[in-house]
Amino acid sequence: MDPLTERTPRVVSAVKLLRTADRRKAGRFLAEGENSVGEALATAVVHEVFVTEAAAARYPDLLDSAHRRGVRVSTVTERAAARLSDTVTPPGLVAVCDLLDVPLARALTPPPRLLAVPVGIAEPGNAGTVIRVADAVGADAVVLAGDSVDPHNGKCVRASAGSVFHLPLARERDTGTVLDALAAAGLQVLATAADGEVDLDDADELLAAPTAWLFGNEAHGLDPAVAARADHRVRIPIRGRAESLNLATAASICLYASARVQHRADRAVP
Repeated sequence: MDPLTERTPRVVSAVKLLRTADRRKAGRFLAEGENSVGEALATAVVHEVFVTEAAAARYPDLLDSAHRRGVRVSTVTERAAARLSDTVTPPGLVAVCDLLDVPLARALTPPPRLLAVPVGIAEPGNAGTVIRVADAVGADAVVLAGDSVDPHNGKCVRASAGSVFHLPLARERDTGTVLDALAAAGLQVLATAADGEVDLDDADELLAAPTAWLFGNEAHGLDPAVAARADHRVRIPIRGRAESLNLATAASICLYASARVQHRADRAVP
């Protein structure tokens, strides 16, 4: 059978999934590349895999996995693969998957011990990195609050290195609703702030409790009204000459600090 072209209806429909509105309408998104497609096949609902002949030769094990799961595998031309990609150098391997985000209530059930809550995060690479870090430290879920980027954005999926498939992701545009739900779930809410009243180095006693970390927008940080609703505002000590830390770096430090304290407490329990 000849490879599908960029004009084949199934390819045309899949290309539309590069746009947020069409992803929402279809309930599907694209996962691109060896890592993302492999994790999708292992953990998510995959409807179809598009692959070029060259990529099929590079990733035979992935295609065998797709076939074993009953996933349709379709060979496409290089031009079709380029249309399906939002990268400069398309890998020639794309999976069509069901959307991953879950309702906020599900992300909080059972009550989590550690939660990452980016608020108004705009850069998909940063969002993907926060999701990856949350996964790495063993956080229970990530909640994207406020006017945040779609976690199914291709750059976000790639930056997560497959972690979007590993832990619950919730989206809620009303930040007040998120804060109310965190309180109802019995979570302590901590906000990062350059002028916070608590120094992270002195926060181990706080960090032992079930915690949701609020991380602000890349450009403007947390809205003061949102930060004011946190139980504590925590500053990361900077001992060198750097003026500040970017969002993903601050999230990495804070989530790791919480995970370290919580895991140490777990090991201390006889």
